[in-house]
Amino acid sequence: MSAGKEKVFTEGKLLNSLVRLAFPIILANILQTAYQLIDTFWLGRLGANAVAAVSLSFPILFLILSLGAGLTLAGTVLVSQHKGANDQVMINKASSQTVFIVFLISVGLAIIGYIGSGPLMRMIGAGEEVYKDSVDYFRVSSLGFVFLFIFFVFQSLMRGIGNVLLPVYVILVTVLLNLILDPLFIYGWGPIPGFGVAGAAVASVITQGLSAAAGLYIMLKGKHGLQIHFSEMKWNWPWTKKLFSLGLPSSMEQSARALGMTMMVMLVTSFGSETVAAYGVGARILSFVIIPALGLAIATTTLVGQNIGAKKIKRAEKTSLLSIKIAFVGLTVMGILLYLFAEELVTFFVPNEPQVIADGARFIKIMGPSFGFLGVQQVINGTFNGAGFTKASMFISFLNLWIIRFPVGYMLAYHTDLAHLGIYWAFPISNWISAIIAFIYFKMGYWKKRLKQPLGA
Repeated sequence: MSAGKEKVFTEGKLLNSLVRLAFPIILANILQTAYQLIDTFWLGRLGANAVAAVSLSFPILFLILSLGAGLTLAGTVLVSQHKGANDQVMINKASSQTVFIVFLISVGLAIIGYIGSGPLMRMIGAGEEVYKDSVDYFRVSSLGFVFLFIFFVFQSLMRGIGNVLLPVYVILVTVLLNLILDPLFIYGWGPIPGFGVAGAAVASVITQGLSAAAGLYIMLKGKHGLQIHFSEMKWNWPWTKKLFSLGLPSSMEQSARALGMTMMVMLVTSFGSETVAAYGVGARILSFVIIPALGLAIATTTLVGQNIGAKKIKRAEKTSLLSIKIAFVGLTVMGILLYLFAEELVTFFVPNEPQVIADGARFIKIMGPSFGFLGVQQVINGTFNGAGFTKASMFISFLNLWIIRFPVGYMLAYHTDLAHLGIYWAFPISNWISAIIAFIYFKMGYWKKRLKQPLGA
């Protein structure tokens, strides 16, 4: 199917459009998060130090990936608006340029990650008991950056045209394969040696390579709504400038988020490896729980983009308001459930560490009541991104992490009797305040006033 009308969401019931887009995206994000949860499950059997080593590596990995990942969002915005305008030629051109530029960036980041793995782990404060494992895990993971970026851009472009199911099928196959490869490479079997913590990264790189190959094949064949062409994969300054003008604020937003995560981990490391492990398990469960909000945000980006391309600004606003309501109610309910079953969830991942279980559960219970507000913030960011107003989204994330969360966490942890619990309390406080400010800014309507024509026109 090429440019099928069923993939254009500029008409029909808003709820139906939102569900048709959001549900597959949420499922895809759940499957992607399953990579991390599968790693945590198997590594938890090695002990708290193994979980802590990966917990230290993850924020830096996310930071490096986010430097280029913003450009994939730029592809979503451009493709969705060209889809709304029913311009297939521009869809293909935008897709080809996005793939080309993201590929070049991913190669550079892979080299930097591999060479700088040791200094980066030292910088984040890895102790001697976890240093070697964290470096090994990070070094192997960096080899998969190119594969990961190629799949991310495939996924983003497909979402832009409304084809959200195809990436789900690819992810499902690779996650199932990762479920088998993880214990194989962590513990070894027969002639295959066990690599310990680094084995989890080996398994992920293999599956990432397969998913990237599948994404490239689909985009080159051109039977699913877009087609990339090698003839258009060359340096084109106007297109590069356009991608960076849209994608750089998103990259900065995601980088600020990743660096904020890194700084929070640095606060935690001074309280010992058991606290780091508890924080790591809690943070991974948090990343799993907010997936519905992220799915709604991405779906909102596509719907807002397509409706702006079709010059239906009022419908774009109504879509955003509906998504905000769903995110707030849905994540509030999930936060309550998580509060009730916090101990059981942490025990599942780290069964033989009583202190980690108690502390991780406490972290989850402190965060739970703020999940609805976090959902509101994410969806509003999705609205701004769909409108091409990526600077506003960047500002909201910067406010959440750097103006509120990190300073509050530092003050409460080191200048009150709360100690490391102060770091935990910084999460709900930042979510509450930033969501309120984001909603006020959304209602001011500046994002609508600046829409004179679709991007890329």
